[in-house]
Amino acid sequence: MTCRGVRLGTVAVAVLTVATFGFSAQKDKSADRSAGQPGARSEDRITREVRHELVMLPYYGVFDNLAYRVTGSTVTLLGQVTRPTLKSDAGNVVKNIEGVEKVDNQIQVLPLSSMDDRIRLAEYRAIYSYAGLDRYALQAVPPIHIIVDNGKVTLEGVVANQADKDAANVRANTVSGVFSVVNNLRVEK
Repeated sequence: MTCRGVRLGTVAVAVLTVATFGFSAQKDKSADRSAGQPGARSEDRITREVRHELVMLPYYGVFDNLAYRVTGSTVTLLGQVTRPTLKSDAGNVVKNIEGVEKVDNQIQVLPLSSMDDRIRLAEYRAIYSYAGLDRYALQAVPPIHIIVDNGKVTLEGVVANQADKDAANVRANTVSGVFSVVNNLRVEK
């Protein structure tokens, strides 16, 4: 499992995509300068704990996208989920982390829609049954997250190479009833 944190100035930013690939990240020079400061160490610890707690949520799956930002002792939760309970569960586990004083839960709960549910399943089959991408389906939480909102599909997550990113995009565009596909997949470095 790859787990790398992101620090932009004094703000730690991390995107939770999957339990197996972790974060896509780079450190800039200001992170190296601030690494010796007590506040920076606390923020790094909070970042690691937030990621761990979110990954461990029991109903977090391939049709959900969770992201967060840590600024000092404040955690901002972002992303989209299919269940309202997942939004509240994420907020509850994060607020119980030592050092977190405030949680700003901006997670969007996707609307209930039988059409979107049909598209989710069709997208899952189209992407994860394709030779080459099928290896990603073997993971506890597959790394290609399929977000469907009113017929619009967004692919989030991390893949091993550009060919996999392109293949997922092509496969996602083959599903009927989809208005648009946005490919936000990142290539693991």
